[in-house]
Amino acid sequence: MFITKKHISRRTMLQGMGATVALPFLESMLPAMTPTRFAQAANVPPRLACIEMVHGAAGSTRYGETKNMWSPATPGRDFDLTPSSLVPLEPFRDSLTIISNTDMRAAEAWEVHEIGGDHFRSSAVFLTQAHPKQTQSSDVFCGTSFDQMYAERFGQDTPLPSIQLSIESVDQAGGCEYGYSCVYTDSISWATPSKPLPMVRDPRMVFDQLFGVGGSEEERAERRATDKSILDWLTHRVTGLKAKLPPVDKVRLDEYLENIREIERRIIRIEEQNKSGAIRMLPTAPVGVPDNWEEHVKLMYDLQVTAFQGNITRVSSFKLSRDANGRQFPPSGVTTGFHSASHHGENEQRITQFAAINKYHISVLAYFVEKLKNTQEGEGTLLDKTLVLYGSPMGNPNLHNHKRVPLILLGHANGKIKGRMHVMPPDGTPSANMYLTLANKLGMDDIHSFGDSNGEFDL
Repeated sequence: MFITKKHISRRTMLQGMGATVALPFLESMLPAMTPTRFAQAANVPPRLACIEMVHGAAGSTRYGETKNMWSPATPGRDFDLTPSSLVPLEPFRDSLTIISNTDMRAAEAWEVHEIGGDHFRSSAVFLTQAHPKQTQSSDVFCGTSFDQMYAERFGQDTPLPSIQLSIESVDQAGGCEYGYSCVYTDSISWATPSKPLPMVRDPRMVFDQLFGVGGSEEERAERRATDKSILDWLTHRVTGLKAKLPPVDKVRLDEYLENIREIERRIIRIEEQNKSGAIRMLPTAPVGVPDNWEEHVKLMYDLQVTAFQGNITRVSSFKLSRDANGRQFPPSGVTTGFHSASHHGENEQRITQFAAINKYHISVLAYFVEKLKNTQEGEGTLLDKTLVLYGSPMGNPNLHNHKRVPLILLGHANGKIKGRMHVMPPDGTPSANMYLTLANKLGMDDIHSFGDSNGEFDL
């Protein structure tokens, strides 16, 4: 195989009954004795993970700004994260880009009758930078989201062009409050200005989406009823493939498959617990959804890492919460509900408590980043080859404003983003400028405007 420069196709799949498992990147997928074979791996478009957390940040308040509760005090490379809610990302500062002092004007009320509806239009603005049409009917209209623009360009040659995930319930139909359709609150991904994409909350549904391609629901149900792992249906195919691989690829394949098996074990354990008759904190949630927020989020992060590693998709969007959510986060040290904590009344002690919730959320994001960093691919890691966009379309939630919104980037996107940088543009700079800058860096350089952008800035 190596002398003749034959190699395994990057699109090789392992298939069994109702199961399809894509392979991670292996050295055997590139022609041997080719000096630039690892360089070829860098030609794969960067993965893109877009993550929204609602309710803004304590650092977007006037008091929080003076205490550097989100953004460091100074721009440039030598920033100090110590007082910030971003301090859990200190181990990844070389891969961190902080975007501070930008505004999402499209989420503001543009007409008198829109005042008060910030919670019910903000999420739709996060990735579209477009102002949602106020309607509770089916004639919704916003904009095409950044993740879907990227998926249209760079996701069409993968099994799934993109995946859309969420944590909270997104199954409300019809109108929410202040004259807005619930779809504006429920989705951050828009395929077109009139087509919001549904977000999947149940880890089992995501798992089957990633590894059940080609099988019917009946086949998947039959497979689950046997109490076998999805990988048990692929044993002979795995054995046959490994016979052709060098030792380094065998190890990488084993690690990848064991990660899939472990994710499946966790999903089964959650389902069994939720079927046991024990009292649930989320009684209306699907059986595969954990009651514990952090457990749920980490499971969804692991599914994204595996999807990126197997090149099943290159694009994910992930909604970590729903606006006006009263969920509590005890590990943060704060027992006040999320929405109540965000309405801190500009009280300094309560703003400090809200910052602790922000910090907790970032600590769970650090789990995802560490997983990407620890996943080797060719000469680098998945973090080297991924761009993670994390932020909120709201600034100071107590005022329901959208100024100085919290935004960060993680990863190097195949060397297109340097990292270790705090970018602080002038007051009034549109957040859309960041999206325009990223579009041009990520290969969509024919896009000359996005939302209310008025230029690019140097990352």
